[in-house]
Amino acid sequence: MKETKTKKLAIRGLGAALVAFAGWAVLLVVFGIIDPNVLKSGNILNLLRSMAKYLLVGVGQSVILITGNIDLSIGSVVAMSAMISATMMSKGISIAVAILASLVCCLLVGALNGLLVGKFKLPPFIATLGTMFCARGVAYMANNNRNTDAISTGLGKELGDGFQNFFYYGKTLGVYNAFWIAAIIFLAVFFIMSKTRTGRHIYAIGSNVEAAKLSGVNVFATTTKAYLISAFCSFVVGLILAGQAGMGNMEAGTSYEMYGVAAGVIGGVSPLGGTGLLLGTFAGAGVWQTLENGLGIVGAPVGIQRIVIGVIVTGAVLIDILVRRGKKDS
Repeated sequence: MKETKTKKLAIRGLGAALVAFAGWAVLLVVFGIIDPNVLKSGNILNLLRSMAKYLLVGVGQSVILITGNIDLSIGSVVAMSAMISATMMSKGISIAVAILASLVCCLLVGALNGLLVGKFKLPPFIATLGTMFCARGVAYMANNNRNTDAISTGLGKELGDGFQNFFYYGKTLGVYNAFWIAAIIFLAVFFIMSKTRTGRHIYAIGSNVEAAKLSGVNVFATTTKAYLISAFCSFVVGLILAGQAGMGNMEAGTSYEMYGVAAGVIGGVSPLGGTGLLLGTFAGAGVWQTLENGLGIVGAPVGIQRIVIGVIVTGAVLIDILVRRGKKDS
């Protein structure tokens, strides 16, 4: 009974996901008419590569939103991942060890978020606000309050270029690796959310946490798993940004937690919990990146870009609230 209900809640986001895909297609056509360069293969490939980071933070934040919570630490975990890995590599430590150390630190933040929210019942806004500052502090401390030297300084040009090509500049089957990495992680999390017990439990606690408890769902464990997924996605984004820059930047990931919210809600993931499909998040990330890319190509000021995206995000949330209110009234 409960599993049937959560499946319906998930399917309820299908319409919003399809609308997001339609909106994405319309944006591409509109910007393509304004400037044909938008639809050229080179620009589309660059768009997909740039979209990768928004897709990953969108996936992580969407999983959290479906539980009825939020993760404000995402951007800082991105910075922590980039700084820890790049600092170690710039000092000659092997790529594998640097990546592993960064992964452990990022997952610790995810586990701490799960503990604070799932076990101690801290409001997720407060709990993840605290870990946001802590993770950003670690990012600053990783290299003594300064950006790192070039990764190739410690690894040498061949290994440094190899790291950058794997995470950002290289291509596989004609498409940039950054997008392939994001797509593989997206598919893995999509499988978790749609085909596993963990996914059903995530929808259940977002729909009605008390009913989920009565159904035998371990709310603490499920919440922690959700935050670990978010932390892992942020960790990978940090590596992508380190690969892009060839170094670590202490300010990497700034506002990425909000970009994740935007990608999710544009794609129909409800910030009120329990509803939405990661398929919609994929489209939402595409809409976000296309807006950013297209408005930049046509010369719109950055301020206008932010206003347009802000209006779209606010409108998406407002529509979700009105739809839910209408269903309650009926």
